[in-house]
Amino acid sequence: MIRTPVVLGLDFGGTKIAVAVGDLSGRRLGDTTLDSRAEAGAEAALGRGLTAARDLLADVAPDQQLAGVGVATLGIPYDDRVELAPTFPGWGELPFGRLVREAFPGIPVRLGTDVKAAAAAELRWGALAGCDPGIYLNLGTGLATAIVAAGTVISGAHGASGEIGYNLRSAADVWIGAEQRTILEHVVSGQALETTGSARLGRPVTAADVFTLARTQPDAAVLTDEFHRELAMHLVNLAIAVDPVRIVVGGGLVRSWDQIAPELRRALDAAVPFPPELAVARFPSDAPLVGALALGVEAAGADLGEEAFA
Repeated sequence: MIRTPVVLGLDFGGTKIAVAVGDLSGRRLGDTTLDSRAEAGAEAALGRGLTAARDLLADVAPDQQLAGVGVATLGIPYDDRVELAPTFPGWGELPFGRLVREAFPGIPVRLGTDVKAAAAAELRWGALAGCDPGIYLNLGTGLATAIVAAGTVISGAHGASGEIGYNLRSAADVWIGAEQRTILEHVVSGQALETTGSARLGRPVTAADVFTLARTQPDAAVLTDEFHRELAMHLVNLAIAVDPVRIVVGGGLVRSWDQIAPELRRALDAAVPFPPELAVARFPSDAPLVGALALGVEAAGADLGEEAFA
């Protein structure tokens, strides 16, 4: 009996874990999503994600051969750790790659950052197709970008290209280490907006709540104005440096795109010598999962078909 090969894609984010099973053409056979539950610990979150992946595989492809596993994660993954993952306590100390490989012994595994996987998905099948260069901006629990040029996602010497969450916020930050200053991600991100909003509005709120409240409440509108101004400043500077054809935005905060887009558009038009196009990602909420599936197909040694996402 011939067992049809399939691949697994896993996306570990700050608030959710997404899993999908696909065939070698990229067609999705099934998927599931669960809360990250960071409060329960990083190792528990990783374990729950791996268990969900095995369960999904048994459910939608019980008699098929697992040919490859692709994993996208916040931060920069290595076999023995994850670098630059401050929004998820304990995630950086996980022997990430080793634990994933142990969960699927003998199966080829490919690891990648969530934002770069998302950018790769948008570059091949989405809103960055044909853009040289282009920028993918992720507005989620954290903040990061990915730069695409010459048909590829720029990785950087250490896999950290586009990690603008560590940007200096003013001249006063020069010569000061990240641990001694307030990095950009701690001010401009979904988690930052939730933390600041809850403190200044006097009750627990999510980032989405802050944007909703900003439509009618001046105190919340002040928060979103601060968010827009600082995000726009850094995005404008990046656009000046890269001169992109298009900036594509994904992540959970695009649910408030009608409020975010006009402010970014206004800033880009005012300051960038050649203002780029600005658009929502084709896969606004699950581009990292689509990218993880692509990593799984690459691990299996197959070429992902364009028709899968036509």
